[in-house]
Amino acid sequence: MKDSFFKKIYSHPNIKNDNYKTIIEAHERVEFFKNDTILSEGKISNAYYLIKKGLFRSYVIDYKGNEITTDFFGPNDILIEVASLFLRIPSKETIQAITDCEVYKIDFNDFQNLYSTIDGFTEWGRAWMSHQLFMAKHRAVNMHTQSASQRYLNLAEEKPLIIKEVPLKHIATYLGITDTSLSRIRKEVLS
Repeated sequence: MKDSFFKKIYSHPNIKNDNYKTIIEAHERVEFFKNDTILSEGKISNAYYLIKKGLFRSYVIDYKGNEITTDFFGPNDILIEVASLFLRIPSKETIQAITDCEVYKIDFNDFQNLYSTIDGFTEWGRAWMSHQLFMAKHRAVNMHTQSASQRYLNLAEEKPLIIKEVPLKHIATYLGITDTSLSRIRKEVLS
């Protein structure tokens, strides 16, 4: 069961089956509880996490002092603050558990070791990062080209667990709308 979890996340044709034992051993099982802070703004990230169970969000504080959700992370996602981890700079985001969570943590140095010793891991990393860049661009374009209702429907289709489990205030800031607008959209969608 644990092998299949890691093989799903680190799926790449150049990673050999015998490499997965080394990959799994580089991770440590960790639990977080609802509202735990995993990374605080201003701190440098020293690890990333594979999410087995639970939900997280990343957020920033805007110029008015409001929390703005920048992303959600759920089962089989990688919980990471890419810029802080790889550029070794203080994070602009805070990452928080929305529910109780089970994750597998890999420290930056252990990741670097896998990256330099497993050829397929390097290729996996490049493919994963390319996909993340594509998704970030896609989200940025959608924020300007889609209505709030369409953005909500897309989120409901792509990440139904977020719609079901996350407080509306976090979903609203993620979609770039007010709580009141989100309530109206939900009523329209459900009717």
